[in-house]
This record gives sequence, C-alpha cells and structure tokens, in this order.
Amino acid sequence: MILAIFHILWNIIQCIIGFNLVFPIILFIWYHVRNIFVQTKINPSITQADYAIIVTAYEQTHTLPPVIDSILQLQYTNYLIYIVADKCDVSNLHFNSSKVIVLRPEEVLASNTRSHFYAIKNFKRNHERLTIIDSDNLVKPDYLLQLNHLFDAGFEAVQGERKAKNLNTNYACLDAARDIYYHFYDGKLLFASGASATLAGSGMAFTVKLYKDCLERLDITGAGFDKVLQKQIVIQNKRIAFADKAIVYDEKTTRSDQLVKQRARWINTWFKYFKFGFVLLFKGITNFNWNQFLFGIVLLRPPLFIFLLLSLLFMAMNIFLMPLYAIYWLVAVALFILGFFIALLSSKTDKRIYHSLWNIPKFIFYQVLSLLKVRKANKVSVATQHYYDKKIDELK
Repeated sequence: MILAIFHILWNIIQCIIGFNLVFPIILFIWYHVRNIFVQTKINPSITQADYAIIVTAYEQTHTLPPVIDSILQLQYTNYLIYIVADKCDVSNLHFNSSKVIVLRPEEVLASNTRSHFYAIKNFKRNHERLTIIDSDNLVKPDYLLQLNHLFDAGFEAVQGERKAKNLNTNYACLDAARDIYYHFYDGKLLFASGASATLAGSGMAFTVKLYKDCLERLDITGAGFDKVLQKQIVIQNKRIAFADKAIVYDEKTTRSDQLVKQRARWINTWFKYFKFGFVLLFKGITNFNWNQFLFGIVLLRPPLFIFLLLSLLFMAMNIFLMPLYAIYWLVAVALFILGFFIALLSSKTDKRIYHSLWNIPKFIFYQVLSLLKVRKANKVSVATQHYYDKKIDELK
C-alpha cells in the first residue's frame, strides 16, 4: 500500500514538473488555433490622455539623466515625470524642463509601492493614467502612443515589452534571452490566448484609479509588488493587456554578484507569492473564467532554472527506475528547447544572444547560488545595483 501511494505521488510530481516543459508549446498551438476563430483588432489611438510617469531610484542616481532625457523625447505632450529619489543625494539632479518633478522623501521608503504612492500623493494634477519606469530604463519615443492603443480598447492595465539596453557580457545576453522567452509566452501569447499578460516590474501602465484600488491599502516591502498587483487585477476579472510595440529598454545584469543578488530577490518573491496561483486557479474553475484559470497556472510555475534542473534530475532517475518514462522526459525537454528557440526566432534576436547560449550551465549555476541566499535576499539587497555606464548598447 505504501509503495503504491509513493508511486502515485511520484507520478503526480513528475506530471506537474513535466507540464511546465510542454506548456509553452501548448500555448503556442492554442494561440494559433484561437487566432483562426478570434481576431482581435486594436484601432489606432487618437487621444492624448494625461500620464504621470513615475521613475523610482534607490541610492543610485547616475542612471537618471539618460532615462529622463529619453522620456523628454516622447512623441507626446500630456504628461509629467515624477522622480522619487529614495535614499539618494539629489543635489546634482538638475533638469531643464518643467515636466520633471524631483521628489526626495524625508524618510527612507525602501519599497517600490511606497515610492509610487509617495509620487501619487505629490501629483501636480489629477492624472488619468500612470506608468512605472525604472531608473535604468530608456523608452522609445512612441511609448505612450502605443500604450494608448490598448487603453482606448478598454483595458485598464497594460504591460509593455522590455528589451535589452545592453548586451555587453554573456550574463547580459542570457538575461536578455530569458526576457525574450517570458515576454513571448507570458506576454504576447498569454494575452492573445484570452488571458492576462504577466507584469514585469517596469514598462507597465495603469489607470490611476485601478492602481490605487489594488494597492492603496497594502504595504508591500521587498521585491514582488508586481506579483501582488497582477493578482489583484486578475481576481477582479480584469485583463492585463500586452503592448509589444510599447518598448522600454532595460539594463541587463553584467556581473555574477549582481546576478546572484537580483535572482535571490526574484526567487524569494516566487516562494512568497506562488500561492496566488492556487487562489486564481480555484476562482477560474468556480467562475468558469478562462483568464483567471490560465493565469493561475502560470503563477504556479516555478522559476525557469528550477523546473529545468528538476526535469533533468527526473529524467536521469528514470533511466534506472522506469526507462520508458526517461524517453517521455527526453521528448518533453526537446519540446521545451523547441519552444525556447521559437521565442528567440520570433523576436528578431541579436546574434550575440545566440552565441551566449553555450554559457547557460554557468548562468544556471549562479541561479542555484541565488537559491541558497533566498531567505535573506531582501536584507542583503533592496534594489539592483547598476554598473553599465553607457547610455545604450544598441537599440533595435
């Protein structure tokens, strides 16, 4: 009896992990099948809605001039920029534009949402929408125009596409490859399949009302405010749209120590918030709600390197335990690799990223080190340190 129960549990665990390998291909097929029957048309926007552009900085300010310069070049007029310089020396921050408001909190906030609401409380006018930009980002000139297409279609939350600002090291290239994979499946395909795109921490926009309704009564510390926010949005049966032409350039990690600290915070947020997946999965089943159901599945998925390592481990174990299962695992891993390259090939990926793929084992090794530091992640590092000093590596 005990052996039978163990066998059943072993098979269930394998199915759960194995599903994550084939899910991208399933989503890819569903996306194309659905497009045959459902055509979503987004009309060009003709509005100039009022935006608050919130730029958050923690301790470091040297990356702010380039991001503010890129925002001031927007093909748009109806916006104000709010810089929340938390625990920063702002004496050298001078911008020759009335659109830029520099806010220096008297007390250290050490929280994304606290910074956002500090900006909201200091709005110079009643903005209709807000968009969140990191201090290391750059934006394309048509960024707000592209967001407007989705807002005017009736959406209240929109995630733009984050592309690599720098590809100057193998770490940066592999970080960019990861982003391409997630934006393709968790952004473009998930949204086009009738669910919500996942939020990425920056390059995202909301109506001010929705943002306040979701987070105003919550005090979120540490990384992962976007996890809480997306759960709050989807549980209200609202969809998060994905705007693949609303492009933000994001600084990729360039050093191993930077990678370890950043990933430790990210892994910590998954362990802290993956329970939201069960909530949304249950809501989706009881409400017959496709958006909540599919999004719940996505939130339950472990970080990429974890389910890849578990998959390889299970495949190796089954060579001795159940050889036929080892073949199933081999097929599943092959389908995952196929799905990964579909994402890269669909995204006009820089050749440097392809060349960096040989370093994936080293990249995974450092993420395993991150896993060992996960419990103290938010104490060791509050925000990612930026080391890339050039304005931009290459815009595509």
